[in-house]
Amino acid sequence: MYDIGKFYQAADVEDAVRALVEDPEAVVISGGSDVLIKIREGKLAGCSLVSIHGIKELEGIRMEEDGTIVIGPATTFSHITNNDIIQKHIPMLGDAVDMAGGPQLRNIGTIGGNVCNGVTSADSASSLCCLDAVLVLEGPDGVREVPISQWYTGPGRTVRNHDEVLTAIRIKKENYQGYGGQYIKYGKRNAMEIATLGCAVSVKLTEDKKHIQDLRLAYGVAAPTPIRCHTTEEAVKGMETGEALAQAVGKGALEEVNPRSSWRASREFRLQLVEELGRRAVKQAVINAGGEWDA
Repeated sequence: MYDIGKFYQAADVEDAVRALVEDPEAVVISGGSDVLIKIREGKLAGCSLVSIHGIKELEGIRMEEDGTIVIGPATTFSHITNNDIIQKHIPMLGDAVDMAGGPQLRNIGTIGGNVCNGVTSADSASSLCCLDAVLVLEGPDGVREVPISQWYTGPGRTVRNHDEVLTAIRIKKENYQGYGGQYIKYGKRNAMEIATLGCAVSVKLTEDKKHIQDLRLAYGVAAPTPIRCHTTEEAVKGMETGEALAQAVGKGALEEVNPRSSWRASREFRLQLVEELGRRAVKQAVINAGGEWDA
């Protein structure tokens, strides 16, 4: 049994915001894969729940006229992975969320919950950072947009206020068109595993497909929050594809990350993963962008 104080099913976003305003201790729940575990562990025992499950405006994936991809936060991982828009334009994100937990979790877990829990190990986080996603929040004071670069404030913390609901994840055309991406997750098991480290790379090549026009590099569990390696990104612009690029990405990332030791892995091991996953991810991202890779 779960120790739940009150449960309220919101009719729409406005109703959910009203319920959150009225109860400062209430917690938003959609799929419940994170919240219910915290209740069972006693971390949220006796809390009130405001459910946004079933609110249609928060579900689904669409493309706007200007090419912006809009992902509803209540969209499950499995729907994202299998969506035609995702598969065609940002398969890296579909692959990333397909690594979360097992099939049961992916059928109920939502990308909004993955983002709002603020953990650095979230499988969607690194890819969304590479895509420069914008998060749309609605609260009692109206609607505001937050770039994902400003979303995370610390371990398990975000800028979302208690009385705000995440209503959309927006990815502009300029942040995915012409790019090839790759997400790699390291864990001790192939499934049902929280990331020991995650790495996402997004690459745009020059017309000859032999040099880097733009590269984006992000990690999860390499710092207290998901992190972009901006210095490394700038340093490799214009470089030729190949082993020298892989070395530059791996070595450069080591100067920007700050992993910690935990029961899952030591800091030293995570630093090895930062370098190796960066090397592997950039190689595959280049290939996915239509380039060739000479060892």
